[in-house]
Amino acid sequence: MKIFLDTANIEKIKEAASWGILDGVTTNPTLVSKEGKDFEQVVREILEVIKGPVSLEVVSTQWKAMVEEAKKLRTYGENVVIKIPMTEDGLKATKALSSEGIPVNVTLIFSPAQALLAAKAGAKYLSPFIGRLDDISSYGMRLVEDILTIVDNYGFNTEVIVASVRHPMHVLEAALLGAHIATVPYEVLKKLIKHPLTDIGLERFLKDWEKMKK
Repeated sequence: MKIFLDTANIEKIKEAASWGILDGVTTNPTLVSKEGKDFEQVVREILEVIKGPVSLEVVSTQWKAMVEEAKKLRTYGENVVIKIPMTEDGLKATKALSSEGIPVNVTLIFSPAQALLAAKAGAKYLSPFIGRLDDISSYGMRLVEDILTIVDNYGFNTEVIVASVRHPMHVLEAALLGAHIATVPYEVLKKLIKHPLTDIGLERFLKDWEKMKK
């Protein structure tokens, strides 16, 4: 399973990239706005570090404006993926962009039917938001399971990005289901590394080594 980092913070991206496990980055207008920098500066800093897919989201809501904005975003780099919301205009924009070979990540997916339509429109990536479903007492990972079944049934050339990840178990469940990608907040990614028995074992090894030296 590929791991993307869900952030626009360049320091967190650099740190996660140094671990050798990062495959890409996803951003959105909210994440970019938190950085307190010019949008172009944020994007160029990210693209200097990440050579895999980097998702940048349009803010337009009308499909022709989405397409125009998407083409401007693609000028930043060939690895830029365009995030498009799952709306009627979003589907039109996805079809137009994918027809020109521009990869699209359809975001804010909350049902299998939405995922099916996005895949048919040519989406390269489908982003079901599992955490937000969990927040309203729905089972987000069931949505991922259903989408994966649909993709497999019809051989769509698309990858499922498990998004709105809240905790390490979301990542583990995504991997067990066979999701192609999980896009993970930095804090959750760090938690995946940690285990108390690892810490205890390392501490014990070091103490034994000190005893041996004495």
